[in-house]
Amino acid sequence: MSKVYSLKTIQQLPITLEQAWDFFSSPANLKEITPDNLGFNIVSKHHGEKMYAGQIIEYTVKPVLGLPLYWMTEITHVEDKKYFVDEQRFGPYSMWHHQHHFKATPKGVEMTDIVHYKLPFWFLGDIANILFVKQQLKTIFDYRFKIVEKKFGAG
Repeated sequence: MSKVYSLKTIQQLPITLEQAWDFFSSPANLKEITPDNLGFNIVSKHHGEKMYAGQIIEYTVKPVLGLPLYWMTEITHVEDKKYFVDEQRFGPYSMWHHQHHFKATPKGVEMTDIVHYKLPFWFLGDIANILFVKQQLKTIFDYRFKIVEKKFGAG
C-alpha cells in the first residue's frame, strides 16, 4: 500500500486579501502560474467564472514524458476570502486534496497551500515519489512562488 504524502508552502504577498482571492480563486489564472513544460490546459467549458463548492474543472497535463493526462478536480469547500479546497475526481493520483488558505496580515496576505497526495501502484508509487514526483511537485510550487512574486511583489 502506498503512502499519503504532503507538501506545504507559505508565501507572503504585498496585496489585499480581495486581490489575492480574486486572482487565485479564478480557474482562468491557473495556466499563468503553472510551468509551460507541463502542457497545462483547461478543457472544461462549463466550469463557471466564480468559484463555488461543487464546481468541476477539467484539465489536461503532461507531467511525464510529454504524455497528455486527463485531470478533473472538484472544488469541495469554499469560504469566501479565507480558503478553498480542490480534490481530484479523475487523474494521475490515487488521491489529491489541495487546500488554499488566505489570511490578511499587516503587510498584505499570507497564502498557504497544503497538498495531500497518494500515488497509484502501491510500492511502485512510493518509488516514483522518491525518484521524481516529490521533486516535480516542489518544482511546480517553486515556479508558482516565483511567478506570483514577480506579478505581485515580494511580501
